[in-house]
Amino acid sequence: MSERSPAPGGLALVQSLVNTLDIESDIDSLDGPEARARFGLAEGEVPGARELRESLRAALLAHAGHPPHREVTPLSVLLAAAPLVVTVDAADGSAALAPADEGPLLSRVAAAIAQALTDGTWPRLKACEAPDCHWAYYDRSPAGRGRWCSMQVCGARAKMRRYRAKP
Repeated sequence: MSERSPAPGGLALVQSLVNTLDIESDIDSLDGPEARARFGLAEGEVPGARELRESLRAALLAHAGHPPHREVTPLSVLLAAAPLVVTVDAADGSAALAPADEGPLLSRVAAAIAQALTDGTWPRLKACEAPDCHWAYYDRSPAGRGRWCSMQVCGARAKMRRYRAKP
């Protein structure tokens, strides 16, 4: 997987959630208690977290200009159920969206996306183009045109496949 640095701010939560599934090995860390604890999930909440994860992955693939990996619930439909509140800092008057309750993963993800939209960082969180990867990464390239989570792994494989396919 990627050697890239984590996404900034709350997008690290989104990146971490998407990367709980290693598509190549079919290992889902949400099956284990450590990952569930990291995301504050009870065992019964795992199916909803998986649905959210795959909807996020589809959005991140779109950020990179790739078609969806499979049919998923639209992310906007899932996020519509996230209870958020507007918080206002008394010292400087700045406002932000925050989870109405710190517990629900959906609300924390929605607040992270809202902040990333404000910061302009949301479109740079992408999913790797490689169909056996789709790992989430934050594109720090100057032009914002990154295609793979890792040039050394997925990028090199794609370039080698193209080279070998030439007549």
